[in-house]
Amino acid sequence: MNILVGVSGGVDSACVLNILKAQGHSVVGAMMKIYDGEIKTIANSCYGTDKKKEINDAIAVCNAADVPFYLVDLSKEFNEIVFSEFKNLYLNGLTPNPCVMCNKFIKFGLFPKAAKKMGLRFEKFATGHYARNELNPNTLRYELKKGINPKKDQTYFLYKLSQDELKNILFPLGGYEKEQVRKYALENNIPVARKNDSQDFYKGNYSDLFDCEKIEGNITDRKGNVLGHHNGIWNYTIGQRKGLKIAYSEPLYVLEIDKATNSVIVGTKDETYNKFLVANDVNWVALNQPKEPFEATAKIRSASNPVDVIVYPYDDKIKVEFKNEISSIAPAQSVVLYHDDVVLAGGSIIKAY
Repeated sequence: MNILVGVSGGVDSACVLNILKAQGHSVVGAMMKIYDGEIKTIANSCYGTDKKKEINDAIAVCNAADVPFYLVDLSKEFNEIVFSEFKNLYLNGLTPNPCVMCNKFIKFGLFPKAAKKMGLRFEKFATGHYARNELNPNTLRYELKKGINPKKDQTYFLYKLSQDELKNILFPLGGYEKEQVRKYALENNIPVARKNDSQDFYKGNYSDLFDCEKIEGNITDRKGNVLGHHNGIWNYTIGQRKGLKIAYSEPLYVLEIDKATNSVIVGTKDETYNKFLVANDVNWVALNQPKEPFEATAKIRSASNPVDVIVYPYDDKIKVEFKNEISSIAPAQSVVLYHDDVVLAGGSIIKAY
């Protein structure tokens, strides 16, 4: 089989390249370039930094495996489709997830299409994500499943993938533990075998990316009492505790960010909890949209544990009821629904209450 492997210069995608070639497939490596310029940040982040080292590492991996390497420049598309929306939402007091947007529109969308326009021929597209993708013989739908290691599972970032996309995607590492991958890299003398992992979009303060002037405003409680001041609402996220610089009798957390009044609303830990959320732009993965409420588990952050919920589908939205109240639900983040290891659906959070 002819397979395009998305290589990043890291150990995971390098192992995918070698595993697939060892299985007898015809493999080509390609790296997508999403930033045109230089940002002063720590290396090994996805966005920013002079990427020459990452590109050279990817080239070294491909050379060592004796497979062709191609660089696909999608910096213009990334800026127009992902970064501009990410910036706009952040400046409006929301907390978007750029990795979810990038996976849908760039990495699994434009990237393989651009590779084909360059003349590369392949039937499947493989990446180093820790997830599984399997056809259910009963429903004839492709199911996106968690990787076997819950700490490394990356399905939260992949829930927007469509059936048409999933049928052409391979996740060879979904059945591996991270330790097994590292061991495989060392045993096979892969050039980046000892390279540190990085899954961060950007290592630094997001406000450094936005190039905007300080806009001072108030930090208040829910009653409107002014407790402090800020230099821009984009410096805060829902649930944030550190950096508020407010003397109070107990720890305070960011509860809301109000663009209209340029205010950051804070409160105590007890005030961070909600029972419901509403999400739109829902992608149904393992099933068609149900007409009746159903039980599932849900994650509202990539690193959180799934919790029990009841899901109420309506129109193009879902209302999610948490069986136990949950803290710090952030609008513009994603809620992803599961049944055991299978991703049922996911959507963008628009409100919590």
